Amino acid sequence: MESEKKPEAEMSDAERKQQLDLKKARSFKPKNPPLVTNIYTADPSAHVFNEKIYIYPSHDIETDSAINDDGDHFAMRDYHVLSIDNHSEEVTDHGVALSLEDIKWASKQLWAPDAAEKSGQFYFYFPARDYDGIFRIGVAISDTPSGPFKAQESYIEGSFSIDPAVFKDDDGSYYLYFGGLWGGQLQNWRDGKFSIQDSYPADNEPALPAKMAKLSDDMLTLAEPVKDIVIVDESGAPITTGDNERRFFEASWLHKYQGKYYFSYSTGDTHKIAYGIADNPYGPFVYQGVILNPVLGWTNHHSIVFHQEKWWLFYHDSSLSSGKTHLRCVKKTELIHDINGKILPITAYD
Repeated sequence: MESEKKPEAEMSDAERKQQLDLKKARSFKPKNPPLVTNIYTADPSAHVFNEKIYIYPSHDIETDSAINDDGDHFAMRDYHVLSIDNHSEEVTDHGVALSLEDIKWASKQLWAPDAAEKSGQFYFYFPARDYDGIFRIGVAISDTPSGPFKAQESYIEGSFSIDPAVFKDDDGSYYLYFGGLWGGQLQNWRDGKFSIQDSYPADNEPALPAKMAKLSDDMLTLAEPVKDIVIVDESGAPITTGDNERRFFEASWLHKYQGKYYFSYSTGDTHKIAYGIADNPYGPFVYQGVILNPVLGWTNHHSIVFHQEKWWLFYHDSSLSSGKTHLRCVKKTELIHDINGKILPITAYD
């Protein structure tokens, strides 16, 4: 690989992490097996539809694209849907649910998706680059949770960046959470406009926040202007840009437990899944700690779902490909809230 010929000082963060992972992959002893091994999967969004778990992952493929911090090596071109049998735990790959060729506005990179159900219709939310190279979020619809899905003619008006996650609240409201740094382009947006120049706050200033908006009744448009999801420390001060152990990077997810809203996310270049808690879906969310420690691979991405009286964490790592950061596999493990509502941290390896 090209990255193996470079001096370490010239490598991107992604290249350095892969070099380390390729060396140590054999010494890792994963606690959980891949859900499927016939394809590479990542970024699992899990939901219970019709009393059964369906997983909406991205579909990793081999690529000649350079490994870099913009994620060009994540060159996915279609989506599959997985489901888990309630009794046998057998996982079914339902095949291609949506392809790049069927999305008129998208040029490349079908990254981490999510799905939601309303009134018997299933809505599939996905990011992709438009023909200007800007990440937008699109919607596709199906009559079944496994698809296939038919994409809308254009992306959601006002959408940008990556990693859509849809949360349905107890009152039937739906909220879309999204955003990601570096290749996710969140740092390129100011006052609703895209700039080719990256712009980050100073290390001692509040970090760039995740984004969210309530969805309209049609599930195809935003019902309100996009709002910031602010993560604060226990004193109420926003987490800063320089605090990359705790600041938001990508991979938004929201779940509700005992009346509280849990916003979880990846810290990116520190490779953790962390979370905060709020009293409403808009936040601010008070930082609580780590859910999942770093995994094999450059990225860490997850979802959390309740099924058959247990909470489950779905995640990915690069164990199936022996450490190749763009060839990942989806896994699951039990997630436990303690008596105070705190999530017990998980390590994916013995």
